[in-house]
Amino acid sequence: MSHVFEVTDLDAALALIREQYSSAQLKLHTERPLLRIRQDPLGQARLDRVTFRMHYDFTADPLGLVFVGHLLKGRSWFRSSRDEVHVQQGDVFLLSQPDASLQGRVDSAVIDFAVVEPSLLGDIAQNAPGVRGPVRLLGRRPFSPLAGAQWSHTVGLVRELVTSPLTLKSPLITAQAERLLAAATLAAFPNTTLTDPTIQDRRDAHPATMSRAVAYIEEHPREDLTVVEIARAARVSVRALQLAFRRHLDTTPMRYLREVRLQHAHGELRDAVPGQGVTVTSVAARWGFSTPSRFSTLYRQTFGFPPAQTLRGERRLIPLSGQALN
Repeated sequence: MSHVFEVTDLDAALALIREQYSSAQLKLHTERPLLRIRQDPLGQARLDRVTFRMHYDFTADPLGLVFVGHLLKGRSWFRSSRDEVHVQQGDVFLLSQPDASLQGRVDSAVIDFAVVEPSLLGDIAQNAPGVRGPVRLLGRRPFSPLAGAQWSHTVGLVRELVTSPLTLKSPLITAQAERLLAAATLAAFPNTTLTDPTIQDRRDAHPATMSRAVAYIEEHPREDLTVVEIARAARVSVRALQLAFRRHLDTTPMRYLREVRLQHAHGELRDAVPGQGVTVTSVAARWGFSTPSRFSTLYRQTFGFPPAQTLRGERRLIPLSGQALN
């Protein structure tokens, strides 16, 4: 559920900035400011859209969170340690490291922020061997303008999910949305993660690893599983797990989980009793599919006909990977 704060009073604006963003010192240069903050929470992440109709300088204590911004309007500059970044309209940027103090100036700007717990980044990707501490972003700018544009597009998709009534009813969708936001951030910015498998990873990518992972997935399809949790259950690294699925099933752990959930959704639709209120939308949300249209597309690709047909009781034998489903 969205939270909106809006103030037009000087003292109230100062208080709201301190409350939401831990600013230690503030100096406003506008007599009649307007500050509007819209926050859309997502578990270990959230989306902020901040409208500053004012000019101000600030010094902030460490925020403890990863703030990645997209300047929609206006201009600003930020300094963390000796690293300074000037931001123009359209720029995507890292505000500061979670453990670093921050200085800056904002001039009548509108900024979209993705705010992420550092631990969530660690859940998405592992550090290089021997590297301790949380995953860190290593640059204030994305790899390229294209990487920044892709990050902004993903934030837009996540914002749509956050504000969807379907998301409010499905913890699985909420969890997937926050991980999508974290994954997009790691894909856009240089960081300390290591993606190439090591020698040990290649040794661990054997059929027994895959069998343990498959068993765990099939026993816990309703839970909010992450690739890290599946790897832990299989007693290997994330990279070894991913390599095992590519080698032996030509898929990924999360795609396999999606296929298992599709099978369970198919069973619910097939066994639904008329008049009990079961709908395609409710089944899709229960099994973690963010939109009915996306669920219908995947369902048709898997079973050869739309989910509404199964719900209506129009069942037929469909060949699928050499087997028959009814």
